[in-house]
Amino acid sequence: MNEPKKEIWFRKPDVHELNAMHQNTMQSHCGILFTEIGPDYLKASMPVNEYTKQPHGLLHGGANVVLAESLGSIASVLCINLEEYTCVGLEINANHVRAVRSGQVHGITRPLHIGRSTQIWEIKIYDDAGKLSCVSRITNAILKRETK
Repeated sequence: MNEPKKEIWFRKPDVHELNAMHQNTMQSHCGILFTEIGPDYLKASMPVNEYTKQPHGLLHGGANVVLAESLGSIASVLCINLEEYTCVGLEINANHVRAVRSGQVHGITRPLHIGRSTQIWEIKIYDDAGKLSCVSRITNAILKRETK
């Protein structure tokens, strides 16, 4: 049975707000745009162009990791009360499955674990044809903000 997904977000902005927050950052430099926020997932796209390719004309593996970390980190931030907590990355990995030479790549992140002190997010990145090009996982630490 397909039950509706439960909302996981502490705060759910629209994608226009997310994109505006990331002007003049690594995300905007790479052309990353957040495209959709669902009840338990976040999506973004990134062009495969002169800013994201390596010298052999393929999407740079590091660019995949930038997209993956952007999705997983922002998803963590949206699940916590930023007045009380912050989050920092502990570990990220990526398996590059298929080369991409042109077009765009599209990433989606979903949680594997949302706990009090850690969150684990899986990120899958697809080419324009819907073929898996990269799978990544990020672990973020959730830290209590210091009170002054």
